[in-house]
Amino acid sequence: MITRPQLLNSFVSSLLLESVMAAAAIVLFGVAPSNAAISPELAYLQEHYTKYEYDIPMRDGVHLFTAVYVPKSNEKKYPILLTRTPYSLKPYGADVDPPNPHGPLNYYAKEGFIFALQDVRGRYASEGKFVHVRPILEKHDGSKDTDESTDAYDTIDWLVKHVPNNNGRVGMMGI
Repeated sequence: MITRPQLLNSFVSSLLLESVMAAAAIVLFGVAPSNAAISPELAYLQEHYTKYEYDIPMRDGVHLFTAVYVPKSNEKKYPILLTRTPYSLKPYGADVDPPNPHGPLNYYAKEGFIFALQDVRGRYASEGKFVHVRPILEKHDGSKDTDESTDAYDTIDWLVKHVPNNNGRVGMMGI
C-alpha cells in the first residue's frame, strides 16, 4: 500500500521530471511543448497576418516600441487601427503571437485592418520617461516639447510612411 508521503513524493518527482524535460526541449530545439490547441482567433491571425516590430522615432529622439499586424493579402490597401497603451504588449518578438488575441485583434481582424499596438513613452519596451496623465502642452516650440499628442502624431506619420499596404487612413482605439 502506498502512503500519502510516498504518493506526494511520486507526484512531485513526476512534475519535476516534466519541468526538466520541457526546459530541455526549449534549450535543445528552441520550442516549448504545446499541450493545448490554439484558439480559432489565433489560428486566423497566424494564417492571415504578419507581425512586425518597430522602434518608432519621436521628434525628441526617443523610440517607442510598436507591434504591427499587417494582412498577408496584397489585394487592396488597408486602414490602420492604432492602440497606444501603458499596459504592455507582451509577448515581445516578431515571431511570437499573443496566446489569446483580444480587443481589436479579436474583433476586427476579419474586417481588414492593419493593427498598430504601441507601448507608450517610458513603459515596457518603449524608451523615455513615463508620466502618468502627462499634461498636454499649450505650445510645442521645440523638438523637446513632447506630450501624448506629439507622440501620437509622430507615430501616425511614421506608420503611414513605412507600413506596407496602408491606405493612409488611421483610426485610434483606447483611452
